Amino acid sequence: MEKIIDEKKQGNSLVMEAKSENSRKLFIESYGCQMNFSDSEIVASILSKEGFNTTQNLEEADLVLVNTCSIREKAEQTVRKRLEKYNAVKRINPGMKVGVLGCMAERLKSKFLEEEKIVDLVVGPDAYKDLPNLINEVEEGRNAVNVILSKEETYGDISPVRLQSNGVSAFVSITRGCDNMCTFCVVPFTRGRERSRDPQSIVEEVNDLAAKGYKEITLLGQNVDSYLWYGGGLKKDFKNASEIQKATATNFAGLLKFVAEAQPKMRIRFSTSNPQDMTLDVIEVMANYRNICNYIHLPVQSGSDRILKKMNRLHTREEYFTLIDNIRKLIPDCGISHDIITGFPTETEEDHQDTLSLMEYVKYDFGFMFAYSERPGTMAERKFEDDVPEEIKKRRLTEIVNLQQEHSRHNTQKFIGKTVEVLIEKESKKSDAHWSGRNSQNTVVVFPKENYQVGDFVNVKINDCTSATLIGEAVGYSKNN
Repeated sequence: MEKIIDEKKQGNSLVMEAKSENSRKLFIESYGCQMNFSDSEIVASILSKEGFNTTQNLEEADLVLVNTCSIREKAEQTVRKRLEKYNAVKRINPGMKVGVLGCMAERLKSKFLEEEKIVDLVVGPDAYKDLPNLINEVEEGRNAVNVILSKEETYGDISPVRLQSNGVSAFVSITRGCDNMCTFCVVPFTRGRERSRDPQSIVEEVNDLAAKGYKEITLLGQNVDSYLWYGGGLKKDFKNASEIQKATATNFAGLLKFVAEAQPKMRIRFSTSNPQDMTLDVIEVMANYRNICNYIHLPVQSGSDRILKKMNRLHTREEYFTLIDNIRKLIPDCGISHDIITGFPTETEEDHQDTLSLMEYVKYDFGFMFAYSERPGTMAERKFEDDVPEEIKKRRLTEIVNLQQEHSRHNTQKFIGKTVEVLIEKESKKSDAHWSGRNSQNTVVVFPKENYQVGDFVNVKINDCTSATLIGEAVGYSKNN
């Protein structure tokens, strides 16, 4: 994977505030997408009630869990290396139990438990509430597994524990699973059918985060634009309750509006969007509410109609251009990022050139770029031969990455001389004298600390840039502070 952005997400061990009455230690690591990190917060919340505090010290853990990703082969290889590390520690500490969570769980349960004997429990994305029972099974000397997928589970009744949080930004899950059967993707098989969380619990969670001092939330789902909740609305004491109660259904545009109005001083982001499902009313809501960030992650995967059809992407090149045109018209300064896969089966040089020309049309701010790797269980693996040679995949990926770097630099240079609002998130990785945050377009901004603090909204004048980062100086607090 290649990504044009400074703050690259790796696997993280996660820690929450300890409860004095808890006596057992949980070490949990997450790999892959934002959904996995969000799921780990749900798991930590469930196990906190079972007597576990989280720890960053692997050697002292009673229970070690790794939340896994199956999207790319490299991610699976990374998880296997971590399991080797856990088992090396387990040989010194035989009382330690090791478990695998998430997307690798269903596909590799037999290998992990029976053939390789490298884990004690395997738990799928919809079975986290069963963890207390599964842990009891393990403690009684039996392997434990639950990878049953659900058509109803949304964890809307679980208040996530914010792990290793900066106290500023948080994820709020609104959907689970996916109904889009893209031929390259394993998610529908590892996370199940799509279902939407009820809007009442979403707004309650957002309100709770605001009360705890959080300044920004990201509404999260495999495909947020297909969010749809039938039946009823919010409680009468919620803002806009009458409007919600009249609705027979709430779509994503409606949910976005409710959340924006419930917490007008909180920044709102969302991820991920699917071009086939993003409607004009979502863009209009974004344009109408200042606290909804001007940024959309809009995976395209390919610029070739022929390849899009083989991928079972239900949008065409021209439909994608129309969507981009509507975004540019209603939100002229909107930041847009992408996912692109190069080297998909049968991809020709002409198909590759179509992808490059699409990138030239959109000029994305940044992107996630991959060379195709065959994933077991997908339609592509069953139906198509992986027939693009590796050296061609690498060359095409390099061309895509180089073009994206050019576009990223072009976009960041447009901010020079302008003043942007930045939410301070943390200390800069490269200098303890500078803060790091993001503007509305999701571009990283660094500037001297002065007297500002994490969580402040600050106006920053941009003086310089790289292809991924804006560099400036604070000129005062923003009105949102």
